[in-house]
Amino acid sequence: MATQSPFPFLDSILDKLQPPAWLVEEVQHRFVLMLNHVLMQEPEAQDRLKRQNGRVLEARWRSFNMRLVATPAGLLDLAPLAATPDLVLTLTEESPLALTQAALRGDKPPVTIAGDVQFAAEVNWLVDNVRWDLEEDLSRLVGDAPAHAVGQALRGAADALRKFTAPKKTSGGA
Repeated sequence: MATQSPFPFLDSILDKLQPPAWLVEEVQHRFVLMLNHVLMQEPEAQDRLKRQNGRVLEARWRSFNMRLVATPAGLLDLAPLAATPDLVLTLTEESPLALTQAALRGDKPPVTIAGDVQFAAEVNWLVDNVRWDLEEDLSRLVGDAPAHAVGQALRGAADALRKFTAPKKTSGGA
């Protein structure tokens, strides 16, 4: 069930938003770099991706899509546009608000899956088991104590946002 946005004008802007191709490519390259940084911290994840070498994953949401290919090093790279995807994951929830709320609750977004079942199982394992330890990365830059303080602040902000966006419970009776 698609959740209606309280700000329909934002949805219409997002529908019409067509960033320039160079910007899309740059954002995708940065995203791949971040994914690979996280994957390099998980040897098991790299081993699993090595077994999927050359397989192409296409992720879709609204008018946006991205194709990734598993590399021999167990990392990801942008796949050529002409590459045929082995697996297509399509986010079925169109509302950015609903996706944000689901992410804050820790829920997986609704996705339709088409293609190679084995590859889908490996991608699912990655989603379930690989996490970015932002606090650890930050501690390499600023030290353990400041990184821990920033981590606590971010967790507190996320908890507050989670409570703010949670559906309100109504009491029955008068």
